[in-house]
Amino acid sequence: MSDRARHRIRNLLRAADQSLFQSVAAREWPAAETVLPRLSRSANHGLLWGGVALGMWALAGARGRRAAVRGVTSLTLASVTVNTIGKRSVGRSRPVLDAVPVVRHLPRQPYTSSFPSGHAASAAAFVAGVALESPRWGAALAPLAVSVAFSRIYTGVHYPGDVLAGAALGLGAAYAVRGLAPSRSQMPPPARPRADVPALPEGKGLVVVVNPSSGSQPQFADPIKQLRTTLPQAEVVFHDEEAGPLSKVLAKAAREAANQGGALGVCGGDGTVNAAVTAALGADVPMVVLPGGTFNHFAADLGVDTVADACTAVMKGSAVRTDVGRIRPLRTAGGDADPAFFLNTFSIGVYPELVRLRERWAPRIGGPPATLLGVARILRQADPMQVQVNGHRRSLWLLFAGNGLYRSVGIAPVRRHDLADGMLDVRVAHAGRFARTRLLAAACVGRLARTPFYAAATPKRLVISGLPEEACMAYDGEVTDAPPALLIDKLDEALTVYRPAADDLPGSLAAPRDTGR
Repeated sequence: MSDRARHRIRNLLRAADQSLFQSVAAREWPAAETVLPRLSRSANHGLLWGGVALGMWALAGARGRRAAVRGVTSLTLASVTVNTIGKRSVGRSRPVLDAVPVVRHLPRQPYTSSFPSGHAASAAAFVAGVALESPRWGAALAPLAVSVAFSRIYTGVHYPGDVLAGAALGLGAAYAVRGLAPSRSQMPPPARPRADVPALPEGKGLVVVVNPSSGSQPQFADPIKQLRTTLPQAEVVFHDEEAGPLSKVLAKAAREAANQGGALGVCGGDGTVNAAVTAALGADVPMVVLPGGTFNHFAADLGVDTVADACTAVMKGSAVRTDVGRIRPLRTAGGDADPAFFLNTFSIGVYPELVRLRERWAPRIGGPPATLLGVARILRQADPMQVQVNGHRRSLWLLFAGNGLYRSVGIAPVRRHDLADGMLDVRVAHAGRFARTRLLAAACVGRLARTPFYAAATPKRLVISGLPEEACMAYDGEVTDAPPALLIDKLDEALTVYRPAADDLPGSLAAPRDTGR
């Protein structure tokens, strides 16, 4: 194409862009005169989308929280791209406001390049990011994103072409984030050992123990109502102090479910699910996990994001076998102690103290601020722990063992793709000169594996000894005193858990293969 032809096309596009802008400016929009300018201002610096993300985090469950994080990440990438590349590469003057009614004008007119629209990019990036994780939330928020984008034309601060270009950049940012961190719909849970379990179409034989202490009582109202509607013959037991320890209530429910040829259900967070493992293994009965806590890591990795997912699996008799991590105190003068189990993670070092600080401060200031303050305090005051790991003396800040291999960002576990891989995911943060600073710096730049203060391995067993008297351990979010010596190993495929088949999961691409294991 010749330079003359390209110049002619640019002129035609510019003329069409300006003509459309003039048409919007000349048309009367009585219902929008007060709404759109305020909406446009509310989206300054991403404040509107930050508020939406906080609301989703608080109210939308596990899938909504993932969608909120993906939306904010996409918005951040889009904003950085627009402000560092887009506006510096194309310098375009803002529209002349003579044709725009004064009532629509913003109090402060932007002075940066008109191309592309940062507001449109942020709106498209956030909502597209949300939609890639949760299509329902994306559809609900799409009208708001369109309104924000249109408000930039309506108030006269952008041409339509600026808005379209910004929206395209925002969509690109959302898909770029998905390329770096695939959504769950892209990664259906892989093949795991299938288990033969009874189908319970009406829920007969299913005994569900609900632990309200995992959250407020209203938090469980809707899940239990949904359970009773879908599985009307299921028995629901609410645990309270008068009923005795949770472990005894779970053990009784497990025996009752086994006698009926059914399953033990549990509704609560990861700590409650952990407490049900001993009961389920003792009664040799399959489990049903109903997400009811804050994070529900095990349920999410299992592919059970909602009560509906669990009910679908129960009605169709679909289940898998999963590994169980085991913590066995080594022999002492008082004899052998009962083992403890974990479905997610085990750790010693600074993390148990962080959990205690977070639980102490969260009721007063909220979970995220409590976590940040806890990290700051630990980095300033904590001392490394002196222990023996498989017979070798170590000075360490943290030892983490996951029940199965985690995909991670730095040292932090994020998600498992297989709950029956037979491995422990062990990670150690060693102590040393400026170790904390160097570990944090390496984690931030993605070079954690290259620092001498970090080590990772995938053994099947781990012996930890020489623990000090004041040492604590954390497993599945619960903190308790640690014995002087312990053995961490695995019970391969020991637990049977109901889980919907891949083609029953929302957004699944294909059914998993049967491994025959």
